Amino acid sequence: MTPPRPMPELVCPAGTPAALKAAVDAGADAVYFGFRDRTNARNFPGLNFSHEEVRDAVAFCHRTGVRPMVAINTFPDATDETPWHRAVDTAARAGAHAVIVADAGVAAYAARTWPDLRLHLSVQASAANPEAIRWYRDAFGISRVVLPRVFTVDQVRDTIAAVPDVEMEVFVFGGLCVMAEGRCSLSSYAAGRSPNKDGVCSPAERVRYEQDGAVMVSRLGPHVINRFGPGEEAGYPTLCKGRFKAGGQAGYLFEDPVSLDAGPILPDLAAAGVAAFKIEGRQRGKAYISAVVKSLRETLGGGTARVADRQRFLEGGRATEGAYRKSWR
Repeated sequence: MTPPRPMPELVCPAGTPAALKAAVDAGADAVYFGFRDRTNARNFPGLNFSHEEVRDAVAFCHRTGVRPMVAINTFPDATDETPWHRAVDTAARAGAHAVIVADAGVAAYAARTWPDLRLHLSVQASAANPEAIRWYRDAFGISRVVLPRVFTVDQVRDTIAAVPDVEMEVFVFGGLCVMAEGRCSLSSYAAGRSPNKDGVCSPAERVRYEQDGAVMVSRLGPHVINRFGPGEEAGYPTLCKGRFKAGGQAGYLFEDPVSLDAGPILPDLAAAGVAAFKIEGRQRGKAYISAVVKSLRETLGGGTARVADRQRFLEGGRATEGAYRKSWR
């Protein structure tokens, strides 16, 4: 008889030490967090960890039986890789369970300098086929790949079958970005700072809200991203989720402002062989972390009572299963 597959681990975000504690208390199996600098793809003011705080966070995770993962998932400058190498060194010396890398050069440094350090490949690397995954495995010993958010359940299953010796991790809740992850230049164009190199998408310092009569206008830098009528909630002006006019019609050309919630299909993803379910949201607060982790933990156990708890945090009040079911454009 074939032994049952182990339950996928629940990998939870932490943008602050307080959020990390909330994730652990709520039942996380693993927590991912990053440094307070450009090495981290969520490099926003007021978030993230100093090098000392990373060491403390790793130690706290070890004491509580949770696996700490450090995200070093942006692309270094051509002339100075020092901050990225230092981040790898700090994580390795602290005893992190894994570092999550996007750049091949950072992966090479980590594999060469810390051969016993477990390496996970960030979704920012856009490894979207078995050939790419095999290359990262063979070149750097990558143990796990975070798959892009454009796969159907069948494609997830086929990828796992094609590379069975590499673990696959998928997003199951939170902000839904299906732009070419690690390759998107929209925010760089509009705001002058790169998600891929600076770790900032639609930076808050370039955001403005202006009242135009009864209409609320949201801008990113000089660009109008959306116009909200009376009674409409004025969402954050992320460029890819802006409402623009084309062909005489206004609509969301790139992405709708809606959140991923794959809760209903977690059994399908588990049956496909997924090793870990990932929650997006390192920029979110403790209430989000606690409610979403507890809700998904209960869902994994077959319960449904806490579904509404996580749905309170959906962007635009709407959820989708995204590309997993191809029910979302």
